[in-house]
Amino acid sequence: MNKLDGKTALITGSGRGIGRAIVLTLAKAGCNVAIVSRTQNEISQVATEIENSGGKCLPIKVDISEPLEVDEMIEETLNTFGQLDIFINNAGIAIFKPFLELTQEDWDKTMGINLRGAFICCQKVAQVMIKQKSGAIITICSSASRKPYPNQMAYVTSKHGLLGLTKCLSLELKPYGIRVHAICPGSVVTRLNVEARPDADISDWMQPEDIANLILMVLTLNDRAIIDEVYIRRYDASPIY
Repeated sequence: MNKLDGKTALITGSGRGIGRAIVLTLAKAGCNVAIVSRTQNEISQVATEIENSGGKCLPIKVDISEPLEVDEMIEETLNTFGQLDIFINNAGIAIFKPFLELTQEDWDKTMGINLRGAFICCQKVAQVMIKQKSGAIITICSSASRKPYPNQMAYVTSKHGLLGLTKCLSLELKPYGIRVHAICPGSVVTRLNVEARPDADISDWMQPEDIANLILMVLTLNDRAIIDEVYIRRYDASPIY
């Protein structure tokens, strides 16, 4: 029996890009999947794709920076599938501007989704998993969680904070049998990245499926082993040591 058969996974920001690839990969591995995004049309399309292949899914339109909407998201997931075993904290935005051109609105919007939303979701998901005394939380951080980039101050700051949040979660949730992981990808071909960096050569960038396959590996490790943090980069990028 596949280790993930019958497990329930909730993935934020899963209407496109990395989140979509994760949803499709976990559904193929036997998971029930809750597909979460602010865009109804995107999650409906992904849901149709999963259902057509015989998978079980629940599309939910949510703004993760709103606590009441997050409560409803979790309640709907539990009412539909009866459990919540895996949470993929993937939703995020990127506003790339020189520091002096960043507005307070840019800053607040970035922190609201990338940090505040992540905090709200993780706290509420953890309350469910603590009662179960089991679960896995995976946060999609970034290479920007580990090093700075020019013209990306708000994004880099939020992703550094997200990695710190994940490390603290790992310590605090370990006594309850909850496994916490951070994935830090370099350049991946997603609409967000391509729109934010229109002049970049994306020919050697990673694809969303590369990250989804990594997550599948992390989730199917033998229980005696755990991966805390993974930095994954395109082959031609410089290593971080």
